[in-house]
Amino acid sequence: MPTATIEVRREYSVAEEVSIVDAVHGALVAAFRIPAKDKHVRLVVHAPHRFATPPNLSAPEFCTIVSIDCFAGRSGQAERNLYTEVVDRLAALGIPRDHVTITLREVPPENWGIRGGLSAADVDLGFDVHV
Repeated sequence: MPTATIEVRREYSVAEEVSIVDAVHGALVAAFRIPAKDKHVRLVVHAPHRFATPPNLSAPEFCTIVSIDCFAGRSGQAERNLYTEVVDRLAALGIPRDHVTITLREVPPENWGIRGGLSAADVDLGFDVHV
């Protein structure tokens, strides 16, 4: 049950925004093998003056930060696969590969409340986090 936040510094059309959200979700499904219906992704659009970027970016308006919170337990290879999947899918939408930063924060299941206030450590998630 990963949650993802995508932060961008330019306006996109509704269709483009949906594609960006779907790209990150698709990467999570492919790399972490979560169920496709397990979709917890937010897109936040910042005004450019509120989102500083490194000066070396060729197209700073495409700077994109993806922050993912997930249960601890994925292998290093699954994490690498996720990074590649995210960058590949966003590149297909015109976002330069070197303009994407991904942060993965792993949280123990007992520190995650779900399904009406239950600890994630106490419920059947319906998928394996050890991929």
